[in-house]
Amino acid sequence: MRWLHEKDIENIAIGATVLGTGGGGDPYIGKMMALSAIKKFGPVQVISVDELNEDDWVLPASGMGSPSVLVEKIPSFEQLSAPLQAYEKAVGKKTDVVMPIEVGGVNSLIPVAVAAMNGIPILDGDAMGRAFPEAQMVTFHLDGLKPKIATIGDEQGNTVTIQPVDGFWSEKLARNITISMGGSSIVCDYGITGEQAQKSVIPGTLTLAQEIGALLSKNRTAQIHPIEQMLKLLKGYRLFKGKATHTKRGIQGGFTRGEAQFDGTDNFNQQACTLHFQNEHLLAEINGKPIAMTPDLIAVLDEETGMPITTEGLKYGARVVIVAFPAHDKWRSKMGIDTAGPRYFQYPYDYRPLESLVKEHASK
Repeated sequence: MRWLHEKDIENIAIGATVLGTGGGGDPYIGKMMALSAIKKFGPVQVISVDELNEDDWVLPASGMGSPSVLVEKIPSFEQLSAPLQAYEKAVGKKTDVVMPIEVGGVNSLIPVAVAAMNGIPILDGDAMGRAFPEAQMVTFHLDGLKPKIATIGDEQGNTVTIQPVDGFWSEKLARNITISMGGSSIVCDYGITGEQAQKSVIPGTLTLAQEIGALLSKNRTAQIHPIEQMLKLLKGYRLFKGKATHTKRGIQGGFTRGEAQFDGTDNFNQQACTLHFQNEHLLAEINGKPIAMTPDLIAVLDEETGMPITTEGLKYGARVVIVAFPAHDKWRSKMGIDTAGPRYFQYPYDYRPLESLVKEHASK
């Protein structure tokens, strides 16, 4: 058991953006929301999955929609509160613990703000171990759990409660409601017991995000670059180093979709890299061949500082290092790959683990 203070929020925002694979929302917005809530309502207690009681009621709170829209529509305290209140009314239960549905610059910190406002703890864990673009792409779905109730709220004060039959319908209905709300909303869904959370949640991801943020934000006195230190921590790989030469993005179906192209520099100067994204980076190709693919994690980092760059924050001329990390084992199962693998997103590849793709590329 511990408490989140203002400095902790700074580090979580950075680390969650790395694990958010380019999506999960703008970290500055997430940081400002969480800091404002902590300043007004006090620090937030963090509890581990092991500290949950079996009958605790655990409720995820998150943002849905295009990250590009959220930049223009920062949620108010009232908007953050409304879906939780509507959810509690619908199920007739008070929330004991809130949690992130995913790791991301906004979606790791929205529940921090909600926890501060309601004086309840936040769980050190999430249901993805990264960020994914669709509502059914959660470990709860992999374990056969259904959302049953979802509540969606916007900045106008509208709140909608739905009863989807499964995660796919939750995604479809909530996404269309979010589009009608202007492309951005706050959502509560997949309410579960403490016992269910202990089986399904990926533990320790808030702490991991905080560790990554502390690593990247510390003074540059170490001989080893923080990117290399982070790769060691996450058992990751440096895929590419280069300059952004072209970025194509647009809002389609409530998502920010597109691709980014890079020309290699230094040891990669004879190579070109393309990243494909739907809110999050989902596929990396070097010279037209896959080097990393969903559900494994792909992140773009500033070459000099190591700070993560989101899909909507990437600009022409940016000097970057592209890295990747293995996904949690739950996502490498058949169910995980069927749910969030490259074929689901209509990329022309069967899933291959990051480690084998990197090894194959290095041998050529």
